[in-house]
Amino acid sequence: MRTLHEIRRFPLAVRLLLVNQLGVNIGFYLLVPYLATHLTENLGMSAAVVGVVLGVRNLGQQGLFLIGGSAADRLGARGVIITGCALRTVGFALFALGDGLPVLLAASVLSGLAGALFNPAVRAYLAREAGERTAEAFALFNVFATAGALIGPLLGGVLLLVDFRTSALTAAGIFALLTVAQALVLPARQVVPGKGGVLADWREVLGNRSFLAFALALVGMFTLENQLYLLLPAGARQATGWDGAAGPLFAVGTLASLALQLRITRALKRRGSRGRWIATGLALMALAFLPPAWLSGTPDGTGDAVLRALPVLLGALLLSLGLMIAQPFVMELIPGFGRPGLTGTYFGIFYVVSGIAAALGNTLVGWAMDTGTHGAGWLPWLCCALFGLASALGVLWLRRLDALPTPARTAVPATA
Repeated sequence: MRTLHEIRRFPLAVRLLLVNQLGVNIGFYLLVPYLATHLTENLGMSAAVVGVVLGVRNLGQQGLFLIGGSAADRLGARGVIITGCALRTVGFALFALGDGLPVLLAASVLSGLAGALFNPAVRAYLAREAGERTAEAFALFNVFATAGALIGPLLGGVLLLVDFRTSALTAAGIFALLTVAQALVLPARQVVPGKGGVLADWREVLGNRSFLAFALALVGMFTLENQLYLLLPAGARQATGWDGAAGPLFAVGTLASLALQLRITRALKRRGSRGRWIATGLALMALAFLPPAWLSGTPDGTGDAVLRALPVLLGALLLSLGLMIAQPFVMELIPGFGRPGLTGTYFGIFYVVSGIAAALGNTLVGWAMDTGTHGAGWLPWLCCALFGLASALGVLWLRRLDALPTPARTAVPATA
């Protein structure tokens, strides 16, 4: 009830963007986790071709975040958000209706481009609308995103009992409804682009050394966040011998976020600097990988499996708590590094860096997992702990240099 009360205190645009993120994650996770299985089992494609289809979507999204951020600054975040949702509607519908490789590649390109457009635009719009309550807005944003990421796979699993086409069309329908809702409700805001061109905007952001140092310092956060889908599920399966062991991990993080995210952000916002809490969250994320490092061997029975799962569940909980502490304040600080007219570009570049970081980090963790099979099972866990510790120290160093901005005090723009 308290969360609902907080939501009602925000402007209508913020409330719509929160619901939008819930719908975006439901639609995305309803389809994407089951896409590879559809391509291999239903369409008979090879693993290499499936890798190309999925890789095109991911590359299109991560590589074009900068374009989406600049478009939000130059053309207005509202139009970019609507366009992104409309493109994903078309892309997911093509997954449902197309069986040939050209159609599937087009669907992947459109889906990736859609994410590249609306992800930085939504965050830029949210930061501008929330004003002094940006941290709370992003805390609620995380809650709605987490809830959507939990509901989506469950709904997708049910719809797959019919067939994949039904699941994909449902996902496309969700994005179509979001597109209409944004077009009808989301207010347009006045856009005042800079005097130079887009390249001048990019040079301005890339020339901001404090911002680039901050983005690089957060490499550990994105690398460790991705381990919710790589290392922790693998550890849970190894500990229990159960292929579905990843489910409880996601449930632990989701329930913790729903119950604690807003309370944590509101409590910490009143105590201490943002840099201190970001570093604290990163350190907690690093600590999350120490309990599972004690796991070794294989389970001997059900009771033993349950006991072995506890360190991994504790790790998932600590990782979620660390994210809850750090992430809203990270999002709050990003607009403060530059002028308000470049908020989208700052978010775009930040997510380009995070995408590259996550790819490189996952590669290193994957190598450590392969190496760890030869008697060094602790190696990937230790690598992740060091990633988080290095990021925490990097943020503390920037705080000591006074290189971090104070939280943005963005006024709500006038309606165009």
